[in-house]
Formats: sequence, structure tokens, C-alpha cells
Amino acid sequence: MKFLPNIIFIVTLVVGIGYFAKNVRKIIRNIKLGKDVDRSDNKNARFKNMAMIALGQTKMVRRPIAGILHVIVYIGFIIINIEVLEIIIDGIFGTHRIFAPLGGVYDFLIGSFEILAFLVLVSVFIFWIRRNVINIKRFKTLKGWPKNDGNIILYFEVVLMTLFLTMNATDLQLQNLGADHYVRAGAYPISQFISPLFDGMSITSLVIIERGAWWLHIIGILTFLNYLYFSKHLHILLAFPNTYYADLNAQGKVNNLKAVTDEVMLMMDPNADPFAAPADDALDENEEPSKFGASDVMDLNWVQLLNAYTCTECGRCTSECPANQTGKKLSPRKIMMDTRDRLKEVGDNIDKNGSFVDDGKQLLNDYITTEELWACTTCNACVEACPVNINPLSIILEMRRYLVMEQSAAPSDLNNMMSNIENNGAPWPFNQMDRLNWSDEA
Repeated sequence: MKFLPNIIFIVTLVVGIGYFAKNVRKIIRNIKLGKDVDRSDNKNARFKNMAMIALGQTKMVRRPIAGILHVIVYIGFIIINIEVLEIIIDGIFGTHRIFAPLGGVYDFLIGSFEILAFLVLVSVFIFWIRRNVINIKRFKTLKGWPKNDGNIILYFEVVLMTLFLTMNATDLQLQNLGADHYVRAGAYPISQFISPLFDGMSITSLVIIERGAWWLHIIGILTFLNYLYFSKHLHILLAFPNTYYADLNAQGKVNNLKAVTDEVMLMMDPNADPFAAPADDALDENEEPSKFGASDVMDLNWVQLLNAYTCTECGRCTSECPANQTGKKLSPRKIMMDTRDRLKEVGDNIDKNGSFVDDGKQLLNDYITTEELWACTTCNACVEACPVNINPLSIILEMRRYLVMEQSAAPSDLNNMMSNIENNGAPWPFNQMDRLNWSDEA
């Protein structure tokens, strides 16, 4: 019975981490449903992106209020969870504050953790006010689960930080009372003000509260870890690979389809054989020719699917979008959320059937409408605004490409412009010989 708490802790830890690992494998599998794209070039620039944007939060602080608050929560979350290492060691081996022999260093760490915990509580409170009382426009449009998800994570933070401070406050009381097993260690700049709430309690009662807070804290962390799979807060983990694999090309540079480029080059080559077999003739008779553009998530590349899972739903992209500002239906945030929702639906289909079974749905029309796609001005404002280098525009362009090249479904104005370019060498419906006629009327 002596080792029962240790056994329960180990089982809890294994189950929590095991379930998380299972869901991580699902995410990786779903991302790999996308087409292959090479992002192994220029490793130095990629590591710099990851260090500056994901770790350094440089794009987040462009909006100072939200940015600084996010940095506090982010640093607090990362650093305070260093303490989790001590909890895990203590839980496995039955020790208490195993790092206490570090002396002054340990005092500094615990003191820093407490100050950060307090700052996190303040920041979370302000975030909650911004989301639910001030009702900032980019959050007001979130309804149902996306809105609740944002609040749930704030409540998680409050509970975890409160448990951490409660654990320390009761531990301080037990240290002062000379309770067995509670060595004097740590500095408590915040919980020393909470500790008087427990004055007059017996050692037994204090141990129950301290142990209860300790257990709930680690269970809360494991619960939070597994909640990430169902939440937009998956970006806590995916922001790092997402910024590393982001497109390094200049914004506005559109990728050209190799098949189309080869065809154009063939047409421009005076030595080319006009009767040469098209590239698709080399395909195996059972192999389908490649699709131009994207109508579903499997047609997108794996980086675009990683983008979808990384989306923070912060709405900065949509708030910067000129099309959205003028009342059009386009919301880059919705593009990313729809892509993620469809990808999860496809993943659930695979889980249920072993492999994907056609469900009669696709990303185009069932999730994203053509009206949204054609409202985009391709200005790249959404890409520039995203704090974790997500590129909604690349998905919009791929779906437009499908509409034009696979379905011949471009808007009439665009078709007219293309016809004019083909016939007149310009987007206007005037013969080249008539272009200067306007000057005669001046």
C-alpha cells in the first residue's frame, strides 16, 4: 500500500501521455493526406523564422495589447511547466520537491514561477473581458464551439494557476509548522499572501489540501494536453513546425503548375515536335491524370493542411482583409477553419472505415463557396497579418485554379478579360488599332 500513490500516478501519466500520442499520430496521418511539397531548402532561414516568430512572438506583438498579454501567458505556460518535471519525478519516486537541494537557484525558480502565475491570471482575466464584455469585433463573429473553446482554455489557465498557488501556499504553511516530509525550500512572493487563509488548520487538513491541489494540478495538465487535439490551441505545439515549413518565397509570388509551364514552353520552342504525345499519355492506363487545383483537402499540399491545424482563430487575417472590410463574405479565418473541419471529417471517415470512403462531400461548395473564393483580391494582407505564418491565400488560389481549369467556372468578367487578352493583347475590348482613338476626342 505504501507505493499505491506512485503506481496510480504512473498509470495516470502513461494513460494521459498515451492518449495524447495516439491523437498526435492521427494529426500526422491527416496532414500526410496532402500532396507532397519540398520545404527542405534554406534551413538557416527556416530556423530563424521559427525562432523569431514561433518562439520570439515577433508578429504577435505588432498589436501591442493582445501581443504583450499573449507573451506573458505564453512564457508563463512554458516556464511554469518546468515545474512539471519536478512533479513527475516526485510522483514516480514518492519524493517531495526533489530539486530543493538547489538552494538559492530553487528559491529563485519557485519565486519566478509564482510571479508569472500571477501575471498569467491577470492576463487571462483581461483576455476574458476582451472576448466576452468588450466583445471585440473579430471575436464577436465567433459562435458556438469556436467561441466556447476560446473561453474554456482561459478557464483551464485560471484553474491550473490557482492550483499551483494553492499548492505552494499550503506547502508554505506545512513548512512553517515543521511537518514531516515538507522541507523548507522555495520562495513564495505571491502565495505568502494566500497562506494566511489556511491559518489555524491542522497539519492533516493542510496535507489533504496540498496533496489535493498537487494531484489536481498534474491531472489538469494532462487533461489540458489532451484537450489540445480538440481545440484551436493545438497551435501551442504546431506553431513551431508551421513557421519552419512556411513558404520563403516573396509574398505575391504565385506557384506555377509544372504541367502548364511545360505546355507553354513547348509552344514557345520552335524546335519542338507539335505532334509529340502529351505528358498524360505516359500515365499508366489505370492511373488518373493529375487534377488542376484543389476541390478537397486531399488536393492541397501537406503544408497547407498543417496551416489549417495551426490556425489560432485569432481573426487578425480577417480583420485586415479588404474584401471582408467592404462587406463581402470572404473571411480568411473561415477558410482555414473550414479546411480544418473538412480534414477532421476525412480523418474520422478513415478511422471508421479503415480508408477513406467517398462521403459525397468536398471542401469546395460544401464548406467554402465560390463567392468567398472570388471575393479575394490576392493582396496578401491575411498572410502578412497571421502571427504564425499561415497562408490562407494559397488555399484560395488552388481552389480558384480548380474552378477555372477543371470546371471552366470563372466569373464572366474574368472570362471576358481573358478573351480580350487573347484577341486584343489587352484586358479591354478594343482593337489595338483603336486604342488611341480617345485622343481624337480630347
